[in-house]
Amino acid sequence: MRSRPGRDNATIVLMAKSTKQAKRESGGADKSGSFTQALATGHGFVLADCDPRSTPGYNGDKAAGAELMAATAPELADLQEQLYAESKVGGKAAVLLVVQGMDTSGKGGIMRHVVGSMDPQGVHYTAFKAPTREEQEHPFLWRIRNALPQPGEIGVFDRSHYEDVLIARVHNLVPTATWGRRYGQINALEQTVTKAGTTIVKVMLHISSDEQKARLTARLNRPEKHWKYNAADVDERERWPAYQEAYQAAIEKCSTEHAPWFVVPADRKWYARLAVQQLVLEHLRAMAPQWPAATFDVEVEKARLAAT
Repeated sequence: MRSRPGRDNATIVLMAKSTKQAKRESGGADKSGSFTQALATGHGFVLADCDPRSTPGYNGDKAAGAELMAATAPELADLQEQLYAESKVGGKAAVLLVVQGMDTSGKGGIMRHVVGSMDPQGVHYTAFKAPTREEQEHPFLWRIRNALPQPGEIGVFDRSHYEDVLIARVHNLVPTATWGRRYGQINALEQTVTKAGTTIVKVMLHISSDEQKARLTARLNRPEKHWKYNAADVDERERWPAYQEAYQAAIEKCSTEHAPWFVVPADRKWYARLAVQQLVLEHLRAMAPQWPAATFDVEVEKARLAAT
């Protein structure tokens, strides 16, 4: 995600404290804190110590969470429109939301309920699958650079460049030395992107093995969900410890000041959706996009229009 010149992550965290308005609008006194502060990973973060059923930064229940999402949606829409409008007069700011997680962790729900509530005109969505033949002929970050948001856009990566240090590592798709170098390459790219004006919000949806098993079972038990079931997901479950180790390494090595990781407990779908929405909202608040000033004489134009 791009941040404005002069704004750093410390500024974003401090400005994210201004959630009092959201609390008032939701009707729940002090139910919401700063999701940015509650979910950011820092030095010494241990993924295994994060409870996938917890609700950091929020003390309300599911119903109150839905109310908060609905209450803050208009503000999110306004900020998105301001970001887009600002780019039309030379603004360079943009947002990049990166969403990672194990299978069934709720990425699709984030896309429907959070990204789906935004104006599609200002969203640049990319779902990264297995690399195509053309993509394989280029360095692994080539396709990432091609998908970065333009000024004024909210870019969304449904999976991302981190697949190249997750599945590539777990399945030994490339030599250890190759994926080992990628952490530094990722950090360098993200630093370049943020310096250019994009604020990056990296989210790992943290689901438990038991919850994943329950969700896969539900897909098998409901005929209308069979299309979502992938037999390979069971094979991947056997590699659960390796994936958790890979995620821990990615967070340790790539949670930087300019692009920190946010780990969102995802066993409760409603909380994960609320948390991601609020993370984007808090970062947009900190970016503080402004409506562009008119480049014409408003009163003159009113008079001209009235005369027609």
